[in-house]
Amino acid sequence: MLRRTFLSITTAALLATPAMADNHSMDIVDTAVGAGSFTTLVAAVEAAGLVDTLKGEGPFTVFAPTDDAFAALPEGTVETLLMPENKDQLTAILTYHVVPGKVMSGDIAGKSMDVETVNGAKAMVDATDGVKIDGASVVQADIEASNGVIHVIDAVIMPK
Repeated sequence: MLRRTFLSITTAALLATPAMADNHSMDIVDTAVGAGSFTTLVAAVEAAGLVDTLKGEGPFTVFAPTDDAFAALPEGTVETLLMPENKDQLTAILTYHVVPGKVMSGDIAGKSMDVETVNGAKAMVDATDGVKIDGASVVQADIEASNGVIHVIDAVIMPK
């Protein structure tokens, strides 16, 4: 029994290793799905029709709000944004969380700058004391994916 359990665990670990090795074999969407703390973000990306884009070649830098960040929005906000008639507004918000290229935290350490997001608006990134984008803190940086990088943020940022 113990031997069978050990063999099962070992086999599962060996089979899972290539798919999980630094998450480089998974794209941004699959990495977000696999993390388990971005179900609202993934649902929003699907509703906005951005899955194929974020599974594309990239590279992209995504500032990804957690489920808790979405839950902190005023009641009803997420549900309203997910309605088909609000797709343009949802797309504008989501693409504001994406910067073209792969920007690692070390690339901007000690700097403060405006960055152009995929939706065309500029966001303020301040990496002089930790990293913040438009006031949202990066709580986990540099989650690499095959087509870019994810930085986890603690708030949903809105285009100006």
